[in-house]
Amino acid sequence: MTDQSPLAFPPGFTWGAATAAYQIEGGANADGKGRSVWDTFSHTPGKVRGGDTGDIACDSYHRYREDADLLSSLGLSAYRFSISWPRILPDGTGQVNQAGLDYYRALADALGERGIAATATLFHWDLPQGLQDRGGWASREVALRFADYAAVAAEALGDRVARWITLNEPLVVASNGYRTGVHAPGLRDMD
Repeated sequence: MTDQSPLAFPPGFTWGAATAAYQIEGGANADGKGRSVWDTFSHTPGKVRGGDTGDIACDSYHRYREDADLLSSLGLSAYRFSISWPRILPDGTGQVNQAGLDYYRALADALGERGIAATATLFHWDLPQGLQDRGGWASREVALRFADYAAVAAEALGDRVARWITLNEPLVVASNGYRTGVHAPGLRDMD
């Protein structure tokens, strides 16, 4: 005999949505944002079908309040967004871009005002081009700079973001970005 009770999600189950900064934010040159490997890759002829770029994307950088309203209208209680490292530290290290931090604070506040829990991913494939120019993830320096960046983000957003994710799909970055070259930064290094 089988149980005929309806399937249900357990109490406390969180319904949410997730995005990646480069895929939705746009504002590629807005307010001091630096270039990422995806900015460079997508502007290289023949790398992306149709020559598409994330320069404007969904323009969430300018429309984040509307996006928060959409999330709320769907009845979602969580939103996982990624933080664009070059929006916070344009060259990957050095001077913090206050406008970038202000954007993520405003986004997290807009989510909180709508009862949506903010979850942030620190790295979703958009390494600052300045760090790539110094060896990218193959260089130990990048891990050290990532720690610095993570500390800046946590200090600025820790009171608004309860859940943090460090790296989104590191295997994809390693394989597609550094081994086969079909993703940014577009390297083909089988080693």
